[in-house]
Amino acid sequence: MKSIKVLIAALLFFVATDMSAQVSVNVNLGTPPVWAPAAPAKVQYYYLPDIETYYDVPARRYIYANNGVWVRSEKLPKRYRGYNLHHSHPVYLTDYRGNQPYMLYKEHKVKYKGNGKWKGDKGKSKGHGKSKGHGKGHDKK
Repeated sequence: MKSIKVLIAALLFFVATDMSAQVSVNVNLGTPPVWAPAAPAKVQYYYLPDIETYYDVPARRYIYANNGVWVRSEKLPKRYRGYNLHHSHPVYLTDYRGNQPYMLYKEHKVKYKGNGKWKGDKGKSKGHGKSKGHGKGHDKK
């Protein structure tokens, strides 16, 4: 009888440990950046139409084209230094799974047009106007 109690206690311990580990992983991987609207938990990428850039949520990396090559970086390039992410209109992409969201770039560029306020660096970013999107669009292929 004592061995059954020990076995049950050990089983409960392993189940509880496994459940708590799974919960912490789910919470930590899907945290959007502070400038982005809340998105469904399964969203991996945001698209920033004003600057034609993607943001990879789990990797915390921006993905942008640089001389025809898509680059991943923790920071935006210098050419976007005046762009205010807090006034951006990101679109979360719900239908794409993979490592290369830019494979759909031509579709995204047409579907999610920027608000036209970003004029490049040198402090010309206005970013306060309203775009046609509300920041919670979905990528549907």
